Amino acid sequence: MIRPCTVVLNGDLGSGKTTVSVMLAERLGVRRVSIGDLYRRMAAEHGMTALQFNLHSELDDKVDHYIDQLQHDIAASDERLVVDSRLAWHFFTDALKVHLITDPVEAARRVLGRPGDAVENYGSIEDAGRQLADRSESERQRFLSRYGVDKTDLRNYDLVCDTTSADPEQVVARIVEMLERPPAALVCYLDPRRVRPAAVTDDDGEIAVVHRAPHFVAVRGQRRLEAAVRAGETLTPMELTSA
Repeated sequence: MIRPCTVVLNGDLGSGKTTVSVMLAERLGVRRVSIGDLYRRMAAEHGMTALQFNLHSELDDKVDHYIDQLQHDIAASDERLVVDSRLAWHFFTDALKVHLITDPVEAARRVLGRPGDAVENYGSIEDAGRQLADRSESERQRFLSRYGVDKTDLRNYDLVCDTTSADPEQVVARIVEMLERPPAALVCYLDPRRVRPAAVTDDDGEIAVVHRAPHFVAVRGQRRLEAAVRAGETLTPMELTSA
C-alpha cells in the first residue's frame, strides 16, 4: 500500500528532476509543483540568465524569502504533491525526500541538448559544465548562509538515485517502492561504474561507499561491485557510510 505523503525531489542540475517528477506525479495521480519553473520565470522577468539570477539572489534575499514563504504555504496545505525543488526537503518535514545525482559530464550533455533561451543557453559541453558547477556552488553557499543546511549532504534525504545511466521509469519505480515499503535508513541506488574501487579489507557482503563529491569510493563489497558492473546494472543498492 502506498503511503499518502508528499514526495519532494531535488538534486544535481541536469539530473532529470523534471522528467522524473512529471512521470511520478502522473503515476501517483497527484499535482506537481516545480519551484525550478518559478525560479526560471523570475529570472526571465529580471532579464537574467539562471546563473546571473543565482548570483543576484545571493545579494538580494527578497527572492529567497518569497520562494520560502511559497513553500511554507504549500507544505502547510497538507495537499499530497510531487514537489520539484532544490530546497523543499528542508521545508516539507513529513515528505519522502528524494535526491537525484548524475555524472557532471552527462549532466552537461543533457542541458546542452535542450533548446536554448535567454535564461539557459550553453555554447559547449565545457561551457555547460562550468555554468552548472557555478550555479550549484552558488546555491550551496546561499543555502548554507541563510539556512545552515548543505544540500550536498546526502544524509538529508531518504532516497538517493543515480540517473547517469538509469531510465526515468527505473527511478520512478524505486520511489514508488519507497512509498510502499519505507525503510528505516537512507537508501542509495548508484551506477556501479561510477563507484571508484579502493583498498578494501572486507571484500564480502553488500557494497558500502563513502561520498567524496562528486565521487563515490567503495569501502566494502568489491566483488559485488565488480559483478554489478559486469551485469550492466544501472541502479545498484549501496550503503552510504562515513568510514
